[in-house]
Amino acid sequence: MPIKIQNDLPVREILEEENIFVMDEERAIHQDIRPLQILILNLMPLKEDTELQLLRLLSDCPIQLDITFMMVQSHHAKNTSLSHIHKFYLGFDEVKGNKYDGMIITGAPVEAIPFEEVDYWDELTVIMDWAEKNVTSTMFQCWGAQAAMYHYYGIDKKPLPEKVFGLFRHEVSNRKIPLVRGFDDVFLAPHSRHTETPLDEIRKSGKILVLAESEQAGFFLGMADEGRKVFVQGHPEYDRMTLDTEYRRDRDKGLPIEVPVNYYPEDDPENKPLLVWRSTSQNLYLNWLNFYVYQITPYNLIGTPDF
Repeated sequence: MPIKIQNDLPVREILEEENIFVMDEERAIHQDIRPLQILILNLMPLKEDTELQLLRLLSDCPIQLDITFMMVQSHHAKNTSLSHIHKFYLGFDEVKGNKYDGMIITGAPVEAIPFEEVDYWDELTVIMDWAEKNVTSTMFQCWGAQAAMYHYYGIDKKPLPEKVFGLFRHEVSNRKIPLVRGFDDVFLAPHSRHTETPLDEIRKSGKILVLAESEQAGFFLGMADEGRKVFVQGHPEYDRMTLDTEYRRDRDKGLPIEVPVNYYPEDDPENKPLLVWRSTSQNLYLNWLNFYVYQITPYNLIGTPDF
């Protein structure tokens, strides 16, 4: 089934060229179906890149999705045009009166800053509290996952001695949980971060069920409140060349950066990276949408007091 986005969202042309079924607003209103309402709080600086990455994965869902992009109002984006933001993004004031089936809160390049010093932290905590009563299930990604674990459970992030950067081997910890249904015992997933929410602290809290972890990269996937909160300390949404772009950007700026682990064939940046995590990523998003959004959400969101 298709994803429904605004008719003139720039990434639509790319998605259609990739044979991804996107539906415009005019066609969607003629279908007698209740699409899932998905809200995406995009905190990443290159918003159009993240839009494309997430829409590629969400497009494989067999259920029609109605996507709304949201921004924080207490921060001014510097790497995406204001015209794009104003045209395709809503602020919290414009969505807080609605109910949503699912929500994604992305990562953000602010991991070196204490949570309370991030300029939009107060607004983000209000949004996270609002989501508990107005969203069936929320997926928190990378820094978004760290922020949520800190806000909800007081588990703080810690700096790493060196950046976790590349593709890392993970193992499934609890195969009986539907969120990891269809996962291989061992799988690869991208990471790109200087901090972590420590695995032992997560386990000690007793609040989060750990579903996948890595000996090198630590905690990767977990959930709480029977799947109403899903935490992904990584970037399963990344495309084939995203780590390459980050590596060359930092290298060209003269920043200390190592070649991404397990990413380039023969660890040679001149070799094209192999895309070896896409099926796992698609499985993760489809399982989340099916088992923790579609199977749980009420048919009539209007008038639903809370979830």
